[in-house]
Amino acid sequence: MTLQNDLLLRAARGEKTERVPVWLMRQAGRILPEYRAVREKAGSFIALATTPELAAEVTIQPVDILGVDAAIIFSDILVVPEAMGLPYEMIEQRGPVFPQTVRSAADLDRLHIADAESDLGYVLEAIRLVKRELNGRVPLIGFAGAPFTIFCYMTEGKGSKTFSVAKKLLYTDPEFSHTLLQKITDSTIGYLKAQVQAGANIVQIFDSWAGILSPDQYRTYSLPYIKQICDAITDVPVTVFAKGAFFARQEIGQLNCSVVGLDWNMDPTESRHLVPNKTLQGNLDPCVLYASFDQIRTEVRKMIQAFGTGRYIANLGHGVYPDTDPEKVKCFIETVKEYSA
Repeated sequence: MTLQNDLLLRAARGEKTERVPVWLMRQAGRILPEYRAVREKAGSFIALATTPELAAEVTIQPVDILGVDAAIIFSDILVVPEAMGLPYEMIEQRGPVFPQTVRSAADLDRLHIADAESDLGYVLEAIRLVKRELNGRVPLIGFAGAPFTIFCYMTEGKGSKTFSVAKKLLYTDPEFSHTLLQKITDSTIGYLKAQVQAGANIVQIFDSWAGILSPDQYRTYSLPYIKQICDAITDVPVTVFAKGAFFARQEIGQLNCSVVGLDWNMDPTESRHLVPNKTLQGNLDPCVLYASFDQIRTEVRKMIQAFGTGRYIANLGHGVYPDTDPEKVKCFIETVKEYSA
């Protein structure tokens, strides 16, 4: 299918674009009243994510309402551990919780490498529905969590500021750690390949907890597994977003990926120097969207000046926060479009 708007894909491939493409992490979510209405109908976050028709509906909402240049499939990075045999719950105000954790060889033996079609078919069906509904208007982004980030949740059992349980295992049982990371990696490769087969035009790897590792540990326990994924996905561009891994930008830039996502602590000029041959994505501080409309316009223009308009995808430096005014989000998007044209 020919895309009517392929700005994101051309920018990802390093081709010339008429203007900078723009989308937001967590654009399909609580900032939109329309999303909250569908979420209420679903009854729970997990019910929404696992009902293809509803997941497709909220995936498309930001394209219609906000005018972004891409849709990103509505799902969660934690569907992968669930598909491997470790179910999770989403607790209101607390976030994800795993009733059971993986901390021993016996726990490892209870896990299996996920089969995308049978274990994650609901995500693939949502992708197919979205592709049909979008009818070529904009590209669709698929995604998965990076193996180390998934490892954190599977071993810790919940979110954490330090993930000290997960990090303790890296030091005390490296063999266990590498075995679990490899199982997650194998599951993720199959899952992302199936997303591409179902219609995803580009995929993003979210290493949300990259920043809790030292550079040495990151080179040992995260980069090699992300590399395996990048090497395996050859049909579409791959974006790697490693939040907090400012120290690894150069090495991430050497991976077999097309786009490097930056958080707001990563300087655009320095990042261009460290990652000269890739498209960069980011990196406005999500809190800028609490400012006045004029301040938002000023900060967005400053960001585009710093990155330049070539080989660049405008985004936030992390997901949009749930209490952000959708009108401020629209201001961000419109300013990117007007200023970069």
